[in-house]
Amino acid sequence: MAAAAALEAVAPTGALWGLVQDFVMGQQEGPADQVAADVKSGSYTVLQVVEALGSSLENPEPRTRARGIQLLSQVLLQCHSLLLEKEVIHLILFYENRLKDHHLVIPSVLQGLRALSLCVALPPGLAVSVLKAIFQEVHVQSLPQVDRHTVYSIITNFMRTREEELKGLGADFTFGFIQMMDGEKDPRNLLVAFRIVHDLISRDYSLGPFVEELFEVTSCYFPIDFTPPPNDPHGIQREDLILSLRAVLASTPRFAEFLLPLLIEKVDSEILSAKLDSLQTLNACCAVYGQKELKDFLPSLWASVRREVFQTASERVEADGLAALHSLTACLSRSVLRADAEDLLDSFLSNILQDCRHHLCEPDMKLVWPSAKLLQAAAGASARACDHITSNVLPLLLEQFHKHSQSNQRRTILEMILGFLKLHQKWSYEDKDERPLNVFKDQLCSLVFMALTDPNTQLQLVGIRTLVVLGAQPDLLSSEDLELAVGHLYRLSFLEEDSQSCRAAALEASGALATLYPVAFSSHLVPKLAEELGRGELDLARGDESTKCSRHLHCLQALSAVSTHPSIVKETLPLLLQHLCQMNKGNMVAGTNEVIAVCQSLQQVAEKCQQDPESCWYFHQTAVPCLLALAVQASMPEKGHSVLRKVLLEDEVLAAMVSVIGTATTHLSPDLAAQSVAHIVPLFLDGNVSFLPENSFPCRFQPFQDGSSGQRRLVALLMAFVCSLPRNVTKALVLRYHPLSSCLTEQLMGLLGDPELGPAAADGFSLLMSDCTDVLTRAGHAEVRIMFRQRFFTDNVPALVQGFHAASQDVKPNYLKGLSHVLNRLPKPVLLPELPTLLSLLLEALSCSDCVVQLSTLSCLQPLLLEAPQVMSLHVDTLVTKFLNLSSSPSMAVRIAALQCMHALTRLPTPVLLPYKPQVIRALAKPLDDKKRLVRKEAVSARGEWFLLGSPGS
Repeated sequence: MAAAAALEAVAPTGALWGLVQDFVMGQQEGPADQVAADVKSGSYTVLQVVEALGSSLENPEPRTRARGIQLLSQVLLQCHSLLLEKEVIHLILFYENRLKDHHLVIPSVLQGLRALSLCVALPPGLAVSVLKAIFQEVHVQSLPQVDRHTVYSIITNFMRTREEELKGLGADFTFGFIQMMDGEKDPRNLLVAFRIVHDLISRDYSLGPFVEELFEVTSCYFPIDFTPPPNDPHGIQREDLILSLRAVLASTPRFAEFLLPLLIEKVDSEILSAKLDSLQTLNACCAVYGQKELKDFLPSLWASVRREVFQTASERVEADGLAALHSLTACLSRSVLRADAEDLLDSFLSNILQDCRHHLCEPDMKLVWPSAKLLQAAAGASARACDHITSNVLPLLLEQFHKHSQSNQRRTILEMILGFLKLHQKWSYEDKDERPLNVFKDQLCSLVFMALTDPNTQLQLVGIRTLVVLGAQPDLLSSEDLELAVGHLYRLSFLEEDSQSCRAAALEASGALATLYPVAFSSHLVPKLAEELGRGELDLARGDESTKCSRHLHCLQALSAVSTHPSIVKETLPLLLQHLCQMNKGNMVAGTNEVIAVCQSLQQVAEKCQQDPESCWYFHQTAVPCLLALAVQASMPEKGHSVLRKVLLEDEVLAAMVSVIGTATTHLSPDLAAQSVAHIVPLFLDGNVSFLPENSFPCRFQPFQDGSSGQRRLVALLMAFVCSLPRNVTKALVLRYHPLSSCLTEQLMGLLGDPELGPAAADGFSLLMSDCTDVLTRAGHAEVRIMFRQRFFTDNVPALVQGFHAASQDVKPNYLKGLSHVLNRLPKPVLLPELPTLLSLLLEALSCSDCVVQLSTLSCLQPLLLEAPQVMSLHVDTLVTKFLNLSSSPSMAVRIAALQCMHALTRLPTPVLLPYKPQVIRALAKPLDDKKRLVRKEAVSARGEWFLLGSPGS
């Protein structure tokens, strides 16, 4: 009974037999997946499948045998994880024997071996056995591409899981793979083969005597010459092959003696792609080579690189040549030398200097820049190289600067000097005496100060940049040098408008150097600026128009530019605030521009303070109370208003103060922000002015109660503060889907029915839907969720439409204005499905007298004419009439937008438009004579399209 049960377990069932016959003899593909599924579910075992295939596997017809092995291999590919070790042993022996079978059988055998190479239960030794069998029995390169790829996959799988076993083969494994890969042409297979070669080298497989053969079998593809066919489904790009081959060639110094001559040959060729690939490969090789590998090839490599930089017409070749020279020098610099070894770095650099330095002295300066680039590429590779080259080149360049009298030539030489000075910033020297620039310090400073006093603006600009680089060198500039430098920067900061670029550079340099030398700038620059500011106050008091527009502004800019160090901020900030307070005392003729200029300087100081928490808090607690005090004072009713008090309440000035307060608040820590809230919020809610300087005011500050219109305007300053706080007293409820957002938007929507506040409430929808710069931003701690505009549209537009229909005639435009703001900033894919129900309202919005509503609606309709022509065609009569009417609007922006919509109308189906063609052409003749050129331009464009409407080929 037991024997009978065992036989029954092994014997194939009738269902399995039928599936096998359908696949093998019936040439059906489906049964393979069914058999695999049954094996996974436990209905059959792999052994039963083999038994069912018995007659097929022994069939004298090769195609039948191949079909049977194909079924078994496809089942194994899906079920290899279920195999037991004993089953794996028998299957591998079976498949190895089948490698000697007819060539029609081999592809299916290889697929089965690929499945078995993935088995976790693979016993030790069988991976080596399989590979030996493949190396011996299969001529891989005679197989089709897909089967060659299968062989590479088998090797890859074994290298990943059986590395130590394969290494036991020694160099035989390398030799077998070389024979297998030799002659491969398919890019898909080459990518896998290159990875295998790279792993052979990087994982320290034995290459034995086959290093040159391995190099030859891969380098024959260099440089890669491959263009993917159109619509290539495999997505293999030329760059993929280039990088994969480069990783192989640059993976070992053992290839150097074969590769470097090849690279030199290809660099010297006339083919641009070969030059680039060779130089980039050389660059990669230098990361693994040492002096020993490079020694015999250095003269030839230098000659090739030098020629490409001196003579090439390609910027890419020049850049890659310089990068290769940099890497060569770095490679020679890092090699550890024996005491008796030759120092190749010195001799290599000496050759570079010999071939380049004489070009720096040529009167025509023809090759001066290529020579400088080569020298700088080498000098930037190491501290040793930098010292060697700089000590030889700097004296020469300093001499040439004095020999040439023309500013343009001097500028070129100074730019080269600047390049070498920048290289020294890369290296640090513990011993001050070792710093090579110390020897040239006096000459360099003298040269820079000469450049700063030269009348040539371009030379001044290079001089300023060079001064900054010199200042960045530790302990290089003396106190006397710094005093002279500050004096020059002060002078350059007050240049007139024709030297604006130089003045801007001087301000930027002042900020950079003030960070490094705060004492020097506090001692020598800030007092001068304070004195200049005082003179500006006198000029303003006298009403001197010629002065206040230039030097006053330049002084403010200079004060903010140098406020890059906490100690300097504590001097400049009080100066700026004191200046603003002086203007408030009524002694000066201070206009809007002057006050805005001070606020802009304050904002720049606030931005610089954000890098330092201490400076940030100092600015906030010093500047914000002062600004609030001035604003509150200006909002108080008095018999005699000063000019400034009127100015402080103007929109432009309030906007500038809003920016200062917002910037000063954004980076506060939560604790400090809470301290500030405890003062500022009670100021606006309760009129508590105790924390303000000079807090004696003639009446209470009550902006939310019955305060004057001036007091109500100052709510914008509270907004600037509150909207910049950290998220725990934050806003942006709408933008982050907060549950309270509906309450707030309902209040906003309720205001649309107010005749006085309705227009402003409608503009609030624009604020919520657009990307603002001051509020509701991530920089101001707002949490902005994706698709918030779509969510806002879905939640609120139905209520807007309902409110419009229920509203009285005098406030209907408010609803249209709010709706147009929402729709205009909504992604078009969201708007298009809702267009049929909303289009009538949009058309009605065009009849609104508010130019903002008209412009917003036109901006919304124009893309819809292009993206939803079928829906828009139903309203073409209304669209033509309204667009033509608006083309005569008093607003130039509306006229332009209307004409652009008339142009877009021509994208609607031609039969719909043809009845309107004569009318439109006549009507568009009028804007051709518009007084504004931009309007005339749009009219010509639109009328031309209507003229062509319906003509052949249009």
